[in-house]
Amino acid sequence: MAVFWDWVTGVQDAPPGWAVAVSAAVALLIVVSPRLWRLTRIAITIAHESGHAVVSLLSGRRLEGIRLHADTSGETRSRGRGRGPGIVLTALAGYLTPPLLGAGAAALIATHRVTLLLSLLLVMLAATLLMVRNWYGALAVLATGGALFAVIWLAAPALRGAFGYGVAWFLLFGGVRPVAELARTRRQAKRWPQGQRLASGHAPAAASDADQLAWLTGVPGGLWVFLFALVATGALILGARLLVPWPAHLLPARPLSGR
Repeated sequence: MAVFWDWVTGVQDAPPGWAVAVSAAVALLIVVSPRLWRLTRIAITIAHESGHAVVSLLSGRRLEGIRLHADTSGETRSRGRGRGPGIVLTALAGYLTPPLLGAGAAALIATHRVTLLLSLLLVMLAATLLMVRNWYGALAVLATGGALFAVIWLAAPALRGAFGYGVAWFLLFGGVRPVAELARTRRQAKRWPQGQRLASGHAPAAASDADQLAWLTGVPGGLWVFLFALVATGALILGARLLVPWPAHLLPARPLSGR
């Protein structure tokens, strides 16, 4: 067991700069390509819904479960007070989780512990699987976890390192795009004539996290979207700062110690 733990938490050599650049380019291509994004967006949805679920539990709410759908959407249901900080934090957590996970992944990679990063993500997926309540969601989580497991156990250290960088970049870039999509959907919803609204009486974006937060707090939904964008952009900048091997002359100068 000690040998296994040392292997998981051990330090790995950083890949060359070109490998870091390639991993970033591939992750960006996946996120900006409509076809590739449709195939991979479910991973961001898993992180999004897991954020809702974890915060709902931490805030004392009763979690009913997570459902993931083939159109890459998802929903997390919990029971508790209809108002108050618990449900506000639960609604807030979704869009914040993927970029913050990406920043955390970048921080671990900066310490050269890629295997630990991938192992922690695998544990998180296993915990998420226990909360999923539909077959498609279970298959999506199992497929994502299976890919991680294969890389951890079968890939050579260099490939495992490049994959870890790619995962971090994907979470960082993938944390930005859903916020942009949310902002666009809300703008389109505002242009719909009243008669074209859905039979339920809600605009297409009315069930979004931002609109739920607006209803819960009285703060306009646009400000919540701005907060999501601010966190996602900040996480991307921080993550890039941690992941990219910047030349020494470009790094901030450190003050000299002493008098």
